[in-house]
Amino acid sequence: MESKQFNTTGPCVPKKHYMLPVLPRLPFVNELINNENYFTLHAPRQSGKTTFIKALTDKINKDGQRYAFSCSLGNLRNLTDKNEAVTTIISQLNESLLASKVEILKQKADIYDYLPGMTAPDRKVRRFLNQLCQDLDKPLVVFFDEADSLIGPGLLTFLVQIRDGFNDRDDLVNKFPSSLALVGMRDIRDYLASNHPDSVGAHLASPFNIVAKKMTLANFTEREIETLYRQHSLATGQVFEDSAIANAWYWSEGQPWLVNALAREVVTEQLNNDFSVTITKDHIDEAAEILIKRRDTHIDSLLERLKEPRVVKVMDFVFAGTKGKVAIDIDDRQYCIYLGLVVKNEDQSLRPANKIYQEVIFRKITDQIEYTLTINQDKNVWTDGKVLFMSNLLREFQKFWRHDSRSFPARYKDFAASKYDEATYTFMLLAYLQKIINSGGSVHRQFSEGRGFIDISAIYNGHEYLIEAKLNEKYFSLEDSLKQLSGYMDITGASEAWLIVFDRDLEKSWDEKIYWKTQEDNGKIINIVGC
Repeated sequence: MESKQFNTTGPCVPKKHYMLPVLPRLPFVNELINNENYFTLHAPRQSGKTTFIKALTDKINKDGQRYAFSCSLGNLRNLTDKNEAVTTIISQLNESLLASKVEILKQKADIYDYLPGMTAPDRKVRRFLNQLCQDLDKPLVVFFDEADSLIGPGLLTFLVQIRDGFNDRDDLVNKFPSSLALVGMRDIRDYLASNHPDSVGAHLASPFNIVAKKMTLANFTEREIETLYRQHSLATGQVFEDSAIANAWYWSEGQPWLVNALAREVVTEQLNNDFSVTITKDHIDEAAEILIKRRDTHIDSLLERLKEPRVVKVMDFVFAGTKGKVAIDIDDRQYCIYLGLVVKNEDQSLRPANKIYQEVIFRKITDQIEYTLTINQDKNVWTDGKVLFMSNLLREFQKFWRHDSRSFPARYKDFAASKYDEATYTFMLLAYLQKIINSGGSVHRQFSEGRGFIDISAIYNGHEYLIEAKLNEKYFSLEDSLKQLSGYMDITGASEAWLIVFDRDLEKSWDEKIYWKTQEDNGKIINIVGC
């Protein structure tokens, strides 16, 4: 019997079996190539970009009308010297030709290094591609993968040479690729801006004004996740319950790497490839929790972005649920979308891209704080082992907040959380709750830029406790907040909830800020907790 191996680019589908085709994810790309356009393709990390261009390259070569190859520029990351960058690009072009499945392309590797003009970095790339196209009997299509790895002078000379080759190309001497794509996490304008923020007009505009269209790979739809998982079922006989598929969508929102990782974690790790076991919603929940805690390379690399100044500017208000005091730069917002950290709501505000990223981000930031917190160790204060005494717990938090909040910047200056001014109260509250509740339950939160609040749901021994946290600032309305929380109580059936109001007015005394009020209406109890 043939042993079944699982690939790493799709969900848990045995090799040589069923895979959802990747090319339909960008239906207009064939038209761009046929019209000899240059274009960009950008999408977040692990969205399937490399898989897509590999499949497209194979298709073009198989169709026989053109030659195609892809060249990764990932090795140029952080190369600031122009000569070194261009030399590495040429090396990567040769490596890509040598690895080609097309014999005529393979034969062209390492033969252009001594052409006239190959000594000048400002001409090397253009001269290489020009000569390659002259030596081929069909038009050439080139995909530069990880193009946003280029920085500084190396980036500029590369783009200028591509632009000049494009502008001067003809059918005789000045041949150049008929179509060319720059592929990466970010749009070309964005990585130009990040390298030269004051110069994206005039002389920097021309290198990318040749781009006919910007495209991005969308996440899988819920229907596509179903198709992928059903293909596994057809290949192995293993059943995914409908609730399991819906739960995979809930946790991943179609992010391709997560869709794959969830299924792989269940099938190969939890069930050890026992295809007789039906996959349930609980299996997916367990897999999601494992991914959140394990923080694979894909997720860790995403978390590193939280330290970048442009990311901090945007994410601070997303974490806090508030609006910026000044308009956040549109390029910074788009950059966070390109990275895959956030997506847009219908009202154009931003929220975390999916539930797994949301959990990982908050745990990453709050874990550092949680580890250092000193809290009342008498568990009898806040639980009898069966239920939480939430009011007691939050009264203890009031004491903690009064004592520790102003020392936060100094105490945690080396932590990621210290970079986020608006979200300080969010991180401190969540770290405090997690320190206590995680020993017997879990803390879940919902947040989105501009909402003015964060929703927290604490689960302990099967009991749910609703908390809403707000900043008492310009847009705060106690009446609206109470109405909002009351609506959530209707949905969940909760009879009691807590509204925490943080006041950062330095002119007010702590005696004014720290208070406790209780309102009761139609059997609902809402505790208003001043901090």
